[in-house]
Amino acid sequence: MNLWKIFFNSKSSDISTNCEPTHEVNLAVKWVDSCEACLEDGSNDHEVQFQNETDPHASDAKSSFLHSVANMIGMLIGLGQLSTSYGLENGGWISSFLLVALGIACAYSSHLLGKCLENNRKARNYTDIGHHAFGSHGRAITAAFIYLEIFMALVSYTISLHDNLKMVFLGTNIRFSWAQHVSTSQVLTVFAVLVALPSLWLRDLASISFLSISGIIMSLMIFVTVACTAVFGGVTANHTIPALRLKNIPHISGLYMFSLAGHIVFPDIHRAMKDPSKFTKVSIVSFTFVTLLYASLAFMGAKLFGPEVNPQITLSMPRGLVFTKIALWATVLTPMTKYALEFTPIAIEIEHRFLYSMTSRTKMIVRGTIGSILLLIILVLALSVPYFQYVLGLTGSMVSTAIALVFPSVFYIKIFWNKISKPILALNVFLIAIGCLLAVFGSISSMKLLVECFFRVHSAS
Repeated sequence: MNLWKIFFNSKSSDISTNCEPTHEVNLAVKWVDSCEACLEDGSNDHEVQFQNETDPHASDAKSSFLHSVANMIGMLIGLGQLSTSYGLENGGWISSFLLVALGIACAYSSHLLGKCLENNRKARNYTDIGHHAFGSHGRAITAAFIYLEIFMALVSYTISLHDNLKMVFLGTNIRFSWAQHVSTSQVLTVFAVLVALPSLWLRDLASISFLSISGIIMSLMIFVTVACTAVFGGVTANHTIPALRLKNIPHISGLYMFSLAGHIVFPDIHRAMKDPSKFTKVSIVSFTFVTLLYASLAFMGAKLFGPEVNPQITLSMPRGLVFTKIALWATVLTPMTKYALEFTPIAIEIEHRFLYSMTSRTKMIVRGTIGSILLLIILVLALSVPYFQYVLGLTGSMVSTAIALVFPSVFYIKIFWNKISKPILALNVFLIAIGCLLAVFGSISSMKLLVECFFRVHSAS
């Protein structure tokens, strides 16, 4: 795949004078740029407003099929793959069927979100779907879960960033006289987050496609380096993976769900597509790629490191190997490519609910400022609760399961109640039931493990 083409190969087309609101709008890049310039200068407001009213999709439809696949894979892949080997080792090789099943279910639920968006052209994001299905209460509940997932996910990303920076700069000593109790790894994590802050000021999904591509490259590098460790690193893949550890399945399901849940950004990806009718194909391609990658890495890591596998596989790789150094750096850079994508739903909501009357420049400043403050709060929390696997599992069970499995099926049933067939209804009810079970038992298991670890560490110190 030619990455250059993904970034810059936009198809030029004549600007249609037909104001009919269809999904086939294809705006030329130069026209988009000039339109944005008009918004910056505050001119031609009436023309822009007219176009947005006649076709709300038109002003945002910039992403090609490859752009959309890159954004979806970039949203899914990354932090989750670090824990799949740990999940497989602790859940047993039979749990790989759970991973694949959840991948299929999440691909289907993303398809449902696309159907809900097509049913209501005015819906712009995940919360709009909740409002369309259940009114203001649906919007409020959906928003609460979304913001909680974003917050907890970013905490997990930052914990991972801290843990891997500690290994990258092992032996380095950085101290400040005014912060004697701050460790070197914490100082480095602060610097890394500050470097990532400008990405929160980017304007739309088309402009952050390079971050998606970067995240994919970093994740593929991790996969390749683990494989090279098995071939060239002197580590023999001779560990036996247990068949099933049933008591660990609730917690493991949370890790798997976190790895596969990027649904809060999917409506934004759908809205940004030039041809939204291909959204289901985008979902199938993206989830197939990600699920196969996760499963392959899970078996590889479990066979290589066995019971000693770390919740972040990069921390299990032999020190001193060049492959390990590459994997650690790739893991450090991965969270930094995720912050902008994770923050996108909040940014979209802020713009369209509170900043709609402001100029584009003012919107960018307000959105970037709010994102920066939120990320700094997350940084403090991540450095205070550094228990990666338990925070990740709790996030997956408590909120990701609801957003990726339960809510799409509930919304679809409510919106298409008069059109839905009995087999499809039964399938969605089954997904809702399974999602609720995984959420309840997974949350209890992960919370119990998190509390036990917290008290064990603090009692020892």
